[in-house]
Amino acid sequence: MRNGIDILVGTPGRIKDHLQNGKLDLTKVKHVVLDEVDQMLDMGFAEQVEDILRVAYKKDSEDNPQTLLFSATCPHWVYDVAKKYMKSKYEQIDLIGKRTQKAATTVEHLAIECHWSQRAAVIGDVIQVYSGSHGRTIVFCETKKEANELALNASIKQDCQSLHGDIPQKQREITLKGFRNGSFKVLVATNVAARGLDIPEVDLVVQSSPPK
Repeated sequence: MRNGIDILVGTPGRIKDHLQNGKLDLTKVKHVVLDEVDQMLDMGFAEQVEDILRVAYKKDSEDNPQTLLFSATCPHWVYDVAKKYMKSKYEQIDLIGKRTQKAATTVEHLAIECHWSQRAAVIGDVIQVYSGSHGRTIVFCETKKEANELALNASIKQDCQSLHGDIPQKQREITLKGFRNGSFKVLVATNVAARGLDIPEVDLVVQSSPPK
């Protein structure tokens, strides 16, 4: 960074650290890209992002960096943030539009109602029926505790491992490698830990409770 770079990719906290330590100069930034903007701002990063952008933006200046925001969903507050940093004539590109079928047509969706105490047993049965002994399954949970409990539950008879924010990065990489190469068949993960996973040939995805 001292020698000068063209592109910097970073998390808000780390970039802010470098700014505060005087190791990073953003006054000449030409382009700003915020990825996963709905999640990033919703998970409490908003203040950090604003602190970073404040260095690069001047109020009502035409020389402000070009700003690109990428978001899977666009709640109204995403637009409020967009207006703050984008020029008045910003452009919105919607890749889904008014299509009602937003999921792949090859995917079958099922909802199963059951008592929370029976959930592990039901998930175990669903895995057996829809994924079999050789297929791969990802089960998403709301909390780390729930992920650990499900992964250890005897009702899920296949080999199973959990993935969440408390697991060290090195162990996460080992777990993902094992899942990719078929060492175990069921991955139980929290939504946060599983963002951006690229795993081919997953037969079944289970959301253990309805997304909020």
